[in-house]
Amino acid sequence: MGLTIGVDIGGTKVLAGVVDERGTVVATARRATAAGDTGAILDRIIEVVTELTAVHPVEAVGIGAAGWIDAQRSTVLFAPNLAWRDEPLRDEVARRVAVPVVVENDGNAAAWAEFAFGAAEDATESMVLYTVGTGIGGGIVLGGELLRGSHGIAGELGHVQLVPDGHPCGCGRLGCIEQYASGKALVRFARARATERPAEAAALLALAGGDPVRVDGPMVTAAAHAGDPVARYAFGQVGYWLAQGLADLVQILDPQVLVIGGGVIDAGDLLLEPARAAYREALAARAALPVAEVRPAKLGNTAGMVGAADLARRR
Repeated sequence: MGLTIGVDIGGTKVLAGVVDERGTVVATARRATAAGDTGAILDRIIEVVTELTAVHPVEAVGIGAAGWIDAQRSTVLFAPNLAWRDEPLRDEVARRVAVPVVVENDGNAAAWAEFAFGAAEDATESMVLYTVGTGIGGGIVLGGELLRGSHGIAGELGHVQLVPDGHPCGCGRLGCIEQYASGKALVRFARARATERPAEAAALLALAGGDPVRVDGPMVTAAAHAGDPVARYAFGQVGYWLAQGLADLVQILDPQVLVIGGGVIDAGDLLLEPARAAYREALAARAALPVAEVRPAKLGNTAGMVGAADLARRR
């Protein structure tokens, strides 16, 4: 099969790309949209697909959506940041375009892209992707196939409990890894430490106008690059907790490769160094045996689009 389209749907935009068999993005189209208007989101999907198919001979469309997708890859059962509830997205789009359509969880799509074309391209049969952003998502590949589970909603890596009776999570549980190893957690760690030890947070507080409450993720990253002890402490905490989740997955799945993606990975070794160190320590005796290497993602914000397109090709 030749060209396919991948559509990545976020809370503020719809991004689509024509992707070839090597995972190369040939052309893109983008539209702004509102998370609460499902009709407008559908219209924007049709617009970008129509724009791209008018120029390129496309054979299928894959849509990556942040939410729980049913086992048939057709219905968005629930989307936490969009207004979809039991939305028959595949059929709604297929009625208005002339090529086959599949719908996939965006974390699964990104995981497939990194397995097929990115950081785990050399893996022969297994990998796990953690996407560390505002929250935590990801996907699991086993035996060369995405692990979707019996109901289609496996791979919710951010909602594994790490701390009993820990911080409340949006999923309704307490102590999920998302509350300790996400971008939100990074900011929470930095704000708390800057409040407790302002003398150690000079660079960070300078960026925030002296007010810890105004600290945000980009400030923490910039201050950490400048050597600010509090900002580096915050990355160390996120890396530590992320490593606990990675170590647990290794014990259960024994994948070939672990890939870290999402917006927070833009900080590079600020996150990866403490995560790798804590990962090796958490594995204890098993660390002396062959274990999955921890790698940064390669495809950045194109991963969801590339993965959705390739999954449509392989439907």
